[in-house]
Amino acid sequence: MRIRIVDAFTARPFTGNPAGVLLLDDAFPDDSRLQNIALEVNHAETAFAHRLPGDGEADWALRWFTPATEVNMCGHATLATAHVLYSTGAHEGPVRFATRSGVLIATPGEDGSITLDFPTAPLTPVELPEGVTEALRAEPLSAFDTGPNIGDLLLELADEKTVHALRPDLKALAACSERGVIATARAENPDLGYDFVSRCFFPNVGIDEDPVTGSAHTALAPYWSQRLGRTDLTGLQASPRSGRVRTALRGGRTLLTGRAVTVIEGELLA
Repeated sequence: MRIRIVDAFTARPFTGNPAGVLLLDDAFPDDSRLQNIALEVNHAETAFAHRLPGDGEADWALRWFTPATEVNMCGHATLATAHVLYSTGAHEGPVRFATRSGVLIATPGEDGSITLDFPTAPLTPVELPEGVTEALRAEPLSAFDTGPNIGDLLLELADEKTVHALRPDLKALAACSERGVIATARAENPDLGYDFVSRCFFPNVGIDEDPVTGSAHTALAPYWSQRLGRTDLTGLQASPRSGRVRTALRGGRTLLTGRAVTVIEGELLA
């Protein structure tokens, strides 16, 4: 079984968000084996995919595992999987993935980018959970629930500098939402090529800080599109590895565009 490590939402190795990708010859093995492989890979996500019969609504089945659990949606590992399919010649043109979040489509661009078609996260204003300000060590301006597919708490902070400076109490933050917390703010200088900034903390699924989170941008896109009055935006995720996600709000769908690069390829022996 071939295993690849792909850096997603970047064109440069050792930046963006790394994901493990395994293309399987047939159906998924038992869940415990998938979870053990994801724990061994020990990246934010490991994606497992296998080809489906050609007469259905999807081309490939796709699942995502953190080192601790299976998740409902993952953008960067989907981008990484599509990159592997295209770079190895396993698939050409748009690819439809059957996932826990329905059929998700990836489309290659002429410039080498890949665009993901994901459901837009429903945003519901909520009261600040007790203890979130102390856990985040910053005062949020507003709070939103992002719905069942993501399960995050979206928090707008005062400014970009505050987002960059965050040093949260991760143990305390774990009690504030199902998956984690998205902290965001408007870009201080849009001339730098991005419209908003974010950081994502997911201690509940074994990820202290995710480098670049595609799924979070299905919530960030509608939030900032409403605030900024534009449907097409670019987000900078300000983790130490960093990465950019181009977003396009299309009603109930959000398009996420980025690049990916394979950095490691090997063979799973166990």
